Amino acid sequence: MFTRKTHRQFSLKIMASSCFTLLLSGCSLFTPPAPGISDATCWNNLQGWQQDPLIEALPALISQCPRLSKTTPDWKNICTAVDTQALVSTQDLRAFIEQYFVPYNIIGTAGKNNGLITGYYEPTLNGSMTPDEQYNYPLYQRPSDMLNVNLASRFPELKNRRVRGRIDNNTVIPYYSRAEIDNPTTPLKGQELLWVDDSDAAFFLHIQGSGRVQLPTGEIVGVSYADQNGHPYVAIGKTLIDQGELTREEVSLQTIRRWLNNHPERADALKNQNPSYVFFSLRKEEGSPRGSLNVPLTPERSVAVDRKVIPLGTPLWINTTLPGTGKPYQRLVFAQDTGGAINGPVRADMFFGRGSRAEKLAGEMKQTGSIYALLPKSANATTNPTGCP
Repeated sequence: MFTRKTHRQFSLKIMASSCFTLLLSGCSLFTPPAPGISDATCWNNLQGWQQDPLIEALPALISQCPRLSKTTPDWKNICTAVDTQALVSTQDLRAFIEQYFVPYNIIGTAGKNNGLITGYYEPTLNGSMTPDEQYNYPLYQRPSDMLNVNLASRFPELKNRRVRGRIDNNTVIPYYSRAEIDNPTTPLKGQELLWVDDSDAAFFLHIQGSGRVQLPTGEIVGVSYADQNGHPYVAIGKTLIDQGELTREEVSLQTIRRWLNNHPERADALKNQNPSYVFFSLRKEEGSPRGSLNVPLTPERSVAVDRKVIPLGTPLWINTTLPGTGKPYQRLVFAQDTGGAINGPVRADMFFGRGSRAEKLAGEMKQTGSIYALLPKSANATTNPTGCP
């Protein structure tokens, strides 16, 4: 007899079967939003927005205006307003940002809004314009035989990829890797820019992308990123974790440097696990190095991002914490640089400047955080998200 009870049991079985089928079929009902810049949100959803001394970010905004105003109509209007309005306080700049921009969520993989926030800084090395027994490790300028290979029109998957090569027997082959460049055969002999006294310090300079070198005379010269050999960046910290030498919690610039110092017989082999190699040029001007946007980086207000997701020059709101203390670190920054290890939507590398504090923070920074993109209002259909005060 088909009673009300058996009817209910049968209905529950049908519902369970339907739910199971939906899960197996990958029904769009359960599909997370696509990674990248997502929907608009309200200013009051940006934790710490009212507390950040925003006026500290004004130099970063001003520095990029000459470039962006020439290429983007929205930015031309914004930068004209920057020039004409009296932005002398945090309150002034906050009102300005809210007038001209709209905050947007940035979504990571699997619909997550949290990602990795790291840091970098500008180190100072000891070096010389000529080699001797003390200064015997070279920093190379961009090699004259390195080719920039642009095949994006034929192979779209190579768009935004750095493809570098050299000619060998009338064939274009990949450019030398780190292990090949630092080989005793010195294939780049004659391409030296200057020499430093510490190969480990030079290795970390490659990761930071720019720095300063103090010469025996006391003079300090700047060295800036000129190019890269086209090989992928491999984090040797992860290699040390995989080898059981360090735990994930222990890894930092400082602990990696200490490991290299304590294991000189294994140091070169470890560094060669990262085939990426950076070439430098001498920096003429004083002050901060320039990022990929070709504007001076502002300490703690400039970040490196994945330009495939976030356009260079985009104002961002970073919500994370400081290493060690766990204190909130929430601030307005600008996407003014890129990096070989900076990939994905919710990913940023904070430029901390120079000095011992910058080195410590950059070395230890590996925090979870969220990022919001502040997009010009006129570039978007939504100028005031629904439900915002």
